[in-house]
Amino acid sequence: MIDTHCHLTFPEFAGRVGEVLAGAAAVGVHSAITISTTTADAIQATELAAMHPRLFATAGVHPLYADSPCDWAELERAGGHPKCVAWGELGLDNYYDTPTAAQQRAVLEAQLAHIRQWTARGLAKPIVIHCRKAFADLVPILRASGLPGDRFVFHCFTGDSLDVRMVLDLGAFVSFTGVLTFPGAPEVRAAAKLVPIDRVMVETDSPFLSPQPVRGVKPNEPRFVVHVAAALAVARGGDPAALNAQLDENAVRFFGAALRQPRLGDS
Repeated sequence: MIDTHCHLTFPEFAGRVGEVLAGAAAVGVHSAITISTTTADAIQATELAAMHPRLFATAGVHPLYADSPCDWAELERAGGHPKCVAWGELGLDNYYDTPTAAQQRAVLEAQLAHIRQWTARGLAKPIVIHCRKAFADLVPILRASGLPGDRFVFHCFTGDSLDVRMVLDLGAFVSFTGVLTFPGAPEVRAAAKLVPIDRVMVETDSPFLSPQPVRGVKPNEPRFVVHVAAALAVARGGDPAALNAQLDENAVRFFGAALRQPRLGDS
């Protein structure tokens, strides 16, 4: 399995990333993607990924960091790193009042414009989307960006069936976290049933959102993505082993062949 979204540059993992990845590998989670939140974090994420063969990174500015300095040249440099597999996470977050909606939108639109330029220069990568209570605002912006809908993944999906239909109409992938396992999130489980089997992924978003049955364990870690996958199998009523294989294939198809499970003897 692959944890397609975690934040291993965060302070909770300082000095123990190797241990965390070893713990994940011990339960079959062979790869993880550490997601950046600022331009400075993107450089740190790629440097961290370079130290661990089965860790990959992204380059992007999170909407809740839209009031932080943005160095677009640094972000492009991170995006060109061999271990960088996607842009993001980027998007909109209407849950919090700060940064303001105007700040978030300005950084989002600038980021999408830069991604179009970088794509034209040969840095075509999929895009990790953060969307919290903002589907009606965000989906039209992405649709108008000129970037292919099937190159977006809406991570940590917490919407309902109407929201997921908007995302699917765009052509995007949908990724689920431990929220899927929470008793108070039946709408997320209902939405999970609607996503085509070839467009679904799982993640931890660690250090946040530890899933049941390890809800009280902090920080969340990539090894716990197995519980998200198990909950997804229950929600969809499918065979867990077949689903896990499909989840792996979806992640590889979206993020690239480098994430394919290594063969025995590979580093």
